[in-house]
Amino acid sequence: MLNWDDPLTAPTPTVKQAPQAEAIVNDELQIPEAVVATKTTEMPAEAAMNLDIKPVNPDDKRVINGLTDINQLAPFKYPWAWDYFLNGNKNHWTPLDINMAQDVHDYHHNLTLEERHVYENVLSYLTTSDILAMRNIGLAVMEKMSAPELQIYQARQVYEEALHTWTYQHCIETIGLDQGEIYNRYRVVPEINRKIQITNRRLASILRADINLRDPDELQNFVMAYIFFAAIFEGCWFYNGFSPIFALQRRGLMKGTAEQLQYIMRDEVLHASFGIRVVKQIMFEEGIQLDPKAVREMWDEALEAETGYAGYILKDPILGYSKEDHIEQFRFIANRRARQLGIEEPFPGAESALPWLDEQANLRKEKNFFETRVTEYQTGGALNWE
Repeated sequence: MLNWDDPLTAPTPTVKQAPQAEAIVNDELQIPEAVVATKTTEMPAEAAMNLDIKPVNPDDKRVINGLTDINQLAPFKYPWAWDYFLNGNKNHWTPLDINMAQDVHDYHHNLTLEERHVYENVLSYLTTSDILAMRNIGLAVMEKMSAPELQIYQARQVYEEALHTWTYQHCIETIGLDQGEIYNRYRVVPEINRKIQITNRRLASILRADINLRDPDELQNFVMAYIFFAAIFEGCWFYNGFSPIFALQRRGLMKGTAEQLQYIMRDEVLHASFGIRVVKQIMFEEGIQLDPKAVREMWDEALEAETGYAGYILKDPILGYSKEDHIEQFRFIANRRARQLGIEEPFPGAESALPWLDEQANLRKEKNFFETRVTEYQTGGALNWE
């Protein structure tokens, strides 16, 4: 049973010296005497490893900067991470499982021009965003984890981000949209591009070969980037980003697309929850205090970008959904993520502008994808993620 609000409960690696350089003199390889001596006396790697074999103590594990054997899964120090992995595997699905025939008819015959605009641009934003989420976890975050139970769930997360990208592509292709035009909107529509550029900046700051998480400034930046991806990018922008399609679903339109987004939302809520839990553990183990000014600027930038995005996709409101609803719901969800992080709510007094979301999810096939309990579409037993 996962409890997202549990308080969480963390040394220095040796620096390996580079081997002496071998020099070329008069086109002949010159090997320094010290290196020759080492080469003639060193033991095979396996024998050298055996000299320092001792059991792994789970108490010595750390989220980052750990020194224990990264290849040994158990004993766990973070059993909750393994629980996320087990739950994630109960969420298995593919976009081919959902019938899209009615969506094709709806798009071409039942949607208004304004509703087509919303549908296309939501997919345009999401297609690029899930690739960024995949690159963040797979390339910038996973390799910095020093406990394998964390990496194993993140490996599942990388797969799920790829699956989500396939889902959007499947919807675009099935509906018969111009893929080149839809995929390029993030580059040519400023309001979509703004969100992508903010994300790219955060990713670039930690996707570097020379990053050193023992440096306090680098560590602080890594934590802020992790918070951005978990609490804002996936926890707010994704979570809030599906709502316009759910508004169409509520009126009996684009139900196949909406069902796929419900499966994606279930994954994304787990991703956000896991990321928030990991970052809280890092802060505990490393003794990190967040800079209130930097956190405030992060929330304000995210709201500004979301406001511009909502103004573009909903420049003309659709029945049952407006840009004001979208923005207020972002503020409401941002407060929820801040509470999960244990920090001050950025938008005091914000209220849910979409009270029908939970009701809609509950009424359809007894599913609730909004951070409560899923009772359908799972394999391998009951899925607990409350």
